[in-house]
Amino acid sequence: MSQISRRKKLVSAVGLTAVAGIALAGCSNGGGGGEGGDVELTWLQGSGVQTNIDIAQSLVDAFEAENPGITIKVDPSGGAGSEYDNLLKTRLATGEVGDIFWYNSGSQLQGLNPDQTLLNVADEPWVGDLDETFRSVVSGADDAVFGAPTGSAGTGGFLYNIPLYEELGLSIPTTWDEFLSNAEAIKASGKPAVEMTFGDTWTAQLLTLSDFYNVYAADPEWGEEYTANEAKFATDPVALESFTKLQDLVDGEYLNPDFASATLDEGLVAVATGEAGHYPMFTALYSSLLTLAPDNLEDIGFFPVPGEDASANGATVWYPAAVYAPKNTEHPEEVKKFMAFVASPAGCDAIIDASGVTGPMLVEGCELPDDAPRMVTDMFPYFDEERTAPALEFLSPIKGPALEQLLVEVGSGIRSAKDAAALYDQDVEKQAQQLGLDGW
Repeated sequence: MSQISRRKKLVSAVGLTAVAGIALAGCSNGGGGGEGGDVELTWLQGSGVQTNIDIAQSLVDAFEAENPGITIKVDPSGGAGSEYDNLLKTRLATGEVGDIFWYNSGSQLQGLNPDQTLLNVADEPWVGDLDETFRSVVSGADDAVFGAPTGSAGTGGFLYNIPLYEELGLSIPTTWDEFLSNAEAIKASGKPAVEMTFGDTWTAQLLTLSDFYNVYAADPEWGEEYTANEAKFATDPVALESFTKLQDLVDGEYLNPDFASATLDEGLVAVATGEAGHYPMFTALYSSLLTLAPDNLEDIGFFPVPGEDASANGATVWYPAAVYAPKNTEHPEEVKKFMAFVASPAGCDAIIDASGVTGPMLVEGCELPDDAPRMVTDMFPYFDEERTAPALEFLSPIKGPALEQLLVEVGSGIRSAKDAAALYDQDVEKQAQQLGLDGW
């Protein structure tokens, strides 16, 4: 399958770091849509993210308009976060999920034991239209494929202020040394080179998490090795740089003076208005900028965290959730028809209607709207040229809870990057043992 073209439509990367759930419970008046009687499906939607509920209803409304023999009822009462996660696993185990549900792609999907519990749709024609990497994160053994994307991809890296770059004559950096040179020029102009917002502690992770492309480029098997206890952040020189880059920013005195108390919203406004040069963040946060800085939307660009090799420069990608079906659904043909709609240009339009435009859609044939924002179109070369890698969380179930606090300490200058990496390796060891992973 070809990679996404520059003419692809872009849609919001919703729920990139949150678990949202959808389940469909089947209820039929008879046989398949139209001939043996109408089919009614119910969609049990997680309640944690309103945008996901809006997307579900938008998809249903558009699908029903084209398929009068099938109706779908959205029931947003599935709970949020771990509550939904536990509910879904229980219903899969007891065969009571219904017909369709929404769940994360990547490593968390493997926690559902998909090869035994989910409907394999690998033979459906629309599967060939999916982005190859997305297809890999909704797959199982023997080339099985289970899901259709309910959102778009989003990248992590640096948001940067375009007018400030133009004023100082700076170019987009493709190596870390070039980035530090740009940071020095912005610092010399009297502005913070990099905005940090430890008032929202989770944002301290963005630089480290977004650097994973460089680890992957050096070793595409690193995620598997990490999961098998064969690779460590503290002992792998390339992976260690995901921590030392943050220390470089501290040592160079490139951060905003109020980094310890600044918030996410303040960081977004700072880079949008040119109060700061860069902000490490998800591109999915464009939806917040629509409210926070509506007059500066075209002043914000994006580039990924550079590595050491300019020829290997690329972006770390967070993939959207997907819609799945249990293997025992009573209406497999109707479910497949709905999934085909989700993974179609009409499905793209329905998602855009509900959530806006902040990332590339992962379906061949979805066109790029004329008003796609700059920070979104900046992502496209990396997809077009296949210079992307899934974030580590899509390749491994291991993510220790102490990461954000350790990185706050590095970013505050009270702990070295090497010490933080070693402590994080110890932190994930505890989680891997709790998960019962081999090799731990």
